[in-house]
Amino acid sequence: MAINNAAKKPKTNTMAPVHLFSHGSAMMLGEDSASARYWKQCGDEALLNGVEHIVMMGAHWATTSPGGVLISANPRPNKAPVGLVHPDKYKPYILKPDLGFVPVIQEHLSAAGIASAPDPKFDWIHDTYLILIRMFSRGCPPTTIISMNASFDPHFHVAVGAALRPLRAFAAHKTLFIGSGGAVHNLFRNVWGPMLRHRDNFAQPTPPEAWALDFRQEVIDTFCSGEAGPMLRRKASSLMKHPRFRDAHGTDDHFIPVLFVAGLCGSQDDVNLKRVMGAEDWELTNMCNSQFTLGSWDDDE
Repeated sequence: MAINNAAKKPKTNTMAPVHLFSHGSAMMLGEDSASARYWKQCGDEALLNGVEHIVMMGAHWATTSPGGVLISANPRPNKAPVGLVHPDKYKPYILKPDLGFVPVIQEHLSAAGIASAPDPKFDWIHDTYLILIRMFSRGCPPTTIISMNASFDPHFHVAVGAALRPLRAFAAHKTLFIGSGGAVHNLFRNVWGPMLRHRDNFAQPTPPEAWALDFRQEVIDTFCSGEAGPMLRRKASSLMKHPRFRDAHGTDDHFIPVLFVAGLCGSQDDVNLKRVMGAEDWELTNMCNSQFTLGSWDDDE
């Protein structure tokens, strides 16, 4: 796949945008949605601008190594299977690990005092390849996945994003960062009946509950209102202490990519960063899949 076809020349001091995507249930891979169409739009824009590297943090891979992360380095990764989605939707898609970019990522993490190690056996999980298939349906760009740390410390994961922020300098690195987690993602409080009985993940027999609506609004306010920069890092971290957080996230894992993105977009130079919620879908009554983009291909910083 030639991912630079028809690419336009970005401005020399452009900082690449960063995407924060809620991947939702595995059925988001098989069903049309506003989110899927937005992912495709973002992928088309990335190719048009000449992206050469994708770097992702998902919600389904964490290491217990103290104070560090792992980096995907399997030259021939398999895909973890997903339920309720026909294999034709994902099995033929060829993954393209970006092994040559791993030392670049490690260099930046090391400079910030963050330990990392390549994992040559890691197989990719639907939280990342689901997004890639929707964004880049004609072929996977060179991609690297960074694990979470199982401490789920918000400040540590902000620091990981902050350490890699220099790689957003697009003319030098041609890199696009994506966090794949969930705005409201509590599997224990979803309504599973319509999916299990009718394979209808978008059924809403009742409205979302108040706790889901409340926390969804907190996430939108954090990423779309007020100033960005260091305040974004503070606000995103504080959401894990919000009274509704444990209602909205039964476990911490799907919120950690939020902190990674806040680190990537939380420099003083990011204060006036353009931020939009590009799409949103509700699944399983109480799962809110909000899609955010921070920055723009046309922004100069």
